[in-house]
Amino acid sequence: MKSSLLIKTRSRQVTILSSICLLIGISFACTASKSAGSPANANSNTPGSQPSTLTTPATDATSQEKAPPCTLTRSGAPALKGLKLGMTKEEVLALFPGSKDNAEVKSSLDRPANKTGTSDLLIRPAEYQSRESFAGIKQVTAGFLDGKLYTLNLNYDGPEFPQVDKFVARVVEGTNLPPADQWEPYPGLDQMKSLKCNGFEVQAFIGGPGGSQNYVLLKDSEAEKLIKDRRAKARAQATPTP
Repeated sequence: MKSSLLIKTRSRQVTILSSICLLIGISFACTASKSAGSPANANSNTPGSQPSTLTTPATDATSQEKAPPCTLTRSGAPALKGLKLGMTKEEVLALFPGSKDNAEVKSSLDRPANKTGTSDLLIRPAEYQSRESFAGIKQVTAGFLDGKLYTLNLNYDGPEFPQVDKFVARVVEGTNLPPADQWEPYPGLDQMKSLKCNGFEVQAFIGGPGGSQNYVLLKDSEAEKLIKDRRAKARAQATPTP
């Protein structure tokens, strides 16, 4: 009787132990299955699981290139037909032998500078011995600030150019000015280009029948600022105090 009871007890223990082992085995199997399906261990092809690999779009070098700024300074401004910013009236007239005897020039020389310190001279090279050096230029307008050349306008009598770049190429020839592709087009006017440098500016324009209105303008930007300041002060002084 005792032997039979002992056998039954051991049988129950074995059954319980087997059940426990089975449950443990199932538990481990489930855990392994969950781990295999976990997003952390998911296949690298799963959307969003790959590390970001941003690709920089190719840059069109041509569209990004910009004309380099003019590095010339005021002291490096070019001489156009021998005329250079900062020259005195005597130095300018020396390039046109006999110009001092011209009635129009004499009248300009006798006229005092205005309140801002500016004055000007109008010279027609064809009337003087220097006409060969100024071939193609019908008129020179020279502006002076405190007796020094600060603006120069050369008016050409042609020829006609198909585009302003061709004219600029002629202007920069023999000077230290950069080529036409480094000049800036004038907004809304394809007949003009300009070049802004450190202390001075150059403009080139083409137009008129046969290029009769072609011109090159060279100006001292620092001098123009000074003139504006003087005009502002003159207006302030002229305004009555309330």
